[in-house]
Order: sequence, then structure tokens, then C-alpha cells
Amino acid sequence: MKKQVLNPFICQGYEGPDFFCDRKAETQTLMSTLYNGRNITLISPRRLGKTGLIWNTFHQIRSENKDAVCIYVDIFPTKSQSDLVNMLGAAVLNTAFSKGKAFGRKVLNLFGALRPVVGIDSLTGMPNVTVNIDPAQSEMSLKSIFSQLDLLGKEVFVAIDEFQQITSYPESGTEALLRSHIQFLHNVHFIFSGSRQHLMSEMFVSPHRPFYQSTDMMNLMPLAEESYYDFSNAFFVDKGGFLSKEIFHELYTLFDGYTWYIQSILNRLYEKYRKIEDVEQLRNTILSVVESKAPQYESLTLFLTSNQFALLKSVAKEGVVKEPMAAEFLKKHRLPGASSVRTALEALVEGELLYRHTDGYIVYDRFLALWLKRL
Repeated sequence: MKKQVLNPFICQGYEGPDFFCDRKAETQTLMSTLYNGRNITLISPRRLGKTGLIWNTFHQIRSENKDAVCIYVDIFPTKSQSDLVNMLGAAVLNTAFSKGKAFGRKVLNLFGALRPVVGIDSLTGMPNVTVNIDPAQSEMSLKSIFSQLDLLGKEVFVAIDEFQQITSYPESGTEALLRSHIQFLHNVHFIFSGSRQHLMSEMFVSPHRPFYQSTDMMNLMPLAEESYYDFSNAFFVDKGGFLSKEIFHELYTLFDGYTWYIQSILNRLYEKYRKIEDVEQLRNTILSVVESKAPQYESLTLFLTSNQFALLKSVAKEGVVKEPMAAEFLKKHRLPGASSVRTALEALVEGELLYRHTDGYIVYDRFLALWLKRL
């Protein structure tokens, strides 16, 4: 029986397999790898669906093994090793309480050295645990977390999202420290996921790095268009309508199969229409979304130099730029010299406003790209 939700095109969070499209092969690969005692690295650009895939994998694991402990933590906000320990410790304890108060209290006692503080979430009414360790104790606390997880007597699965963030910590040796603790665990299995491909690849593929060849690797690709269409159209059919295959193709192509953008538009189309049969329905919906984001994009441009903004806008107008320092591209868009463009390019890539994939550089935020094109 399908879970009842107002709108089946989920834009954030995970609402169960009925609202998760396909990824059967990827889910099975993740589960099989973890079950067989191997860790795995999952790499994909943001908004392609890697977090949803992780939650779907955890859902399937828990459906097969109710005792399994599945812990997800996104470390993108962390700035230091102690931040990592605080966030990881809190994720462990909150996951434990989600499995019941008795198990939560048991784990809380095991992790007493982290000085956890138990409160009540004002929205859910459930216990909510925070951790605030002394930065000087971060190495010992990290070791304690992993060793205690291994002693729980259950299979534990940990997903650390945006794992490349640890390369920016001021402490030296965080990678080696994590590797030294993880490699001897028997009952704890890891998914290391990240969106910055060059950083993630270097961490796990370079012979000079601690995590070299320590995991299986998976690069996430866009959903197959036909499967995604069948999934999407079924929801419109359920309410007595339909979604034109030609219109879905235009939507899928415009956003190169990136799930979050497509879901965002489908969510609004489902909200407004029963039948999607006119391309103007699609174009007006996309325009309304882009226009709604104009204030935040205008604010964003205030933090860019003139060269950065000019380059960002030029890439948006081209769609994909293979060689941003090429004389033809610079002349066409009246950009400054190659050295100035190189400096601007490095800043935009570092700030994740531009992204480099196999075909060249693109504007990372596809809605931002559409907004820039209209300027």
C-alpha cells in the first residue's frame, strides 16, 4: 500500500520506495558490497540523487534486518576534526534513540565519554542528542565512537556524506586517523559519498593517500529517461490525467537528467495540472521557479568580482564550455585576458558555482544558469 502524501514528487528527504524512482541496480550493488564486508565510495555531482539512494539502501537493509543500525551524517557543515566528532557522535546517538528508548539509553551509556546532552525535539517530541567534545580530545573521541559501534553486537552501516570535507580541516592527518580506526572494524560498514569528484577520486585512487584502494567505487549516473518517465507518468495517471512523453523529454533534456531539478518542476506541474499536454505548461512552470529565485541570485552576484560574474554569465549562455581560456571564447564574450579568466575560473570552481565534467565547464546550479541566460 502506497504511503499517502499530498504530492508524490519529493524534493527533499525520503518518503519510502514508492516515491523513489528505480536505482534498483545501484541499491543492490550498495547492499551487496556492504553485506560482504567491503566499504564503498559513492561519487556524483550534487542534486543527482546520491543522498536519496543512500536512504533507499538503508530502507532496504532495515526491511531485511530490523536490528541493523543505519547511520547517515552529512559533514558538509563541519570545519574541523572536533566538528566531525560532534556531528558523528550526535548522529549515532540520535539513530539509537530512533530505534527505541531502551536501545537509545544503552548506547547513551556506552558513549558517556562524549558528554552527550539529551533534549526533546520541539517538532517531533522525540529525544534529541547533541555532543560537544573538547577539540583536544577529538582523536580519542573518534576512536571511541568507532570502537563502541563495533561492540554493539549489531551490524552497523554508516554513510558519511560530503566526505571530501575532511580534506579542508586545519588538523593534519585526519584521513590517516580515520583510516587507521576504520580498517580494523568487523561489524561497521561504510559508504563514503561526495560531490567534488576530483577531491574524492584523489582520496581513494591516489597511491599516496591513506584511503588508497580501500573501498569499491561507484560513480552515479542520471536515471534512465524511460524509467523516469514511466515512474512520473504513473502518478498523473493515478489522478486521472497523464504526462506527455514529449514534454517529459524536453524537461529531462533541459536538466540533463539531474533528479532534483526535474523533481522540482514535476512537483509544481502535479500541483497545478491533471494533464500535462502543452509545452507552455512546462515553460511557464520553469519560468516561475527561476523568477522566484531571482532575489537570492541577485544577492549572490554581489559577492562576485566583475570578472567572475562575466565568466559565470558567459558559461551559462554557452551551456558547456570546453576551454574557457580559448581566444575565441574570450573574444565572443568580451572577457578579459586568459590569466584573469583563469583566476576567476578557479574561484568559481572552488565556490561550486562552476562544475567541470567530461564535456567541459557548466554552471552548477541549473536554475541559476537559466536565470543568467535571461539577463
